[in-house]
Amino acid sequence: MATQDLLKKVRRLEIRSRRLVEDLFSGGTESVFKGRGVEFEEVRPYVPGDEVRDIDWNVTARLGHAYVKRFVEERELTVMLVVDVSRSMLFGTRGQEKRELAAELCAVLGFAAVRQNDRVGMALVSDQVEHFVPPARGRVHLLRILRDVLDHESARGTRLGAAARFLTRTLKRRSLVFWISDFEDRLDAHDWRVMAGRHELTALAVHDPADEQLPRAGWVMLEDLETGKRRLVDSNSEALRRLYAAGARERRRTAHAALAQALCPVVEIRTDKPYIPALVRFFQHRKRRGVA
Repeated sequence: MATQDLLKKVRRLEIRSRRLVEDLFSGGTESVFKGRGVEFEEVRPYVPGDEVRDIDWNVTARLGHAYVKRFVEERELTVMLVVDVSRSMLFGTRGQEKRELAAELCAVLGFAAVRQNDRVGMALVSDQVEHFVPPARGRVHLLRILRDVLDHESARGTRLGAAARFLTRTLKRRSLVFWISDFEDRLDAHDWRVMAGRHELTALAVHDPADEQLPRAGWVMLEDLETGKRRLVDSNSEALRRLYAAGARERRRTAHAALAQALCPVVEIRTDKPYIPALVRFFQHRKRRGVA
């Protein structure tokens, strides 16, 4: 993509996303990324009224007097945006390709984090990690991330497990990880359990209606975007349509089962529906659970 065209696209994405962030925050999700937990700050002498469970027994035994651990609310967060850039994400029949929608989700979540001075990082993944941007703060940093998402081209397939293992090794600080993908892959539940044990993981599953239902259009040439294989089929055939839908349901079922084993929530995002209501519902539920 030409530099000027890319910059214009990034600017349009910024303007639209800032407006959508206002919609997201107006839904009562002001603390969406904040107050996720507490972190240790120091030990101090015990005073009557302190919680007994906060006593640091090692320090107490060493010094001969009772000391308690002092904690502060964990304010600074790292938000990690993981974007599937495999060829299946280039598909879309309702206005936007899944890849374009993924870029917009990155912008909305990124500007929400920037608004709260949180750090944002990004990984573009397929059957490997194709590009990694370490977390940092600020609008300029986020604009670089959006530029990279929009400008990246991939001709590879989907193997998300390798990326999950890479991020588990690479992210040293506990992070809020948003994994944006159509999850057209057979996930190994072990990879996701390990990652979810170290980070707060959320799957944003991006789907197009034609992923699940084959449109009636007579004889059409279908292409598997990841393998390049083509096949001429009669899309009006009821037997073929049932087989197509059953395959889609089975792929989704197995992916969701692996994520469920990792206790990873899944937010369904569709190319034919507004996604802000889905994000608001998720963050409100997250807040009620006391995570936010």
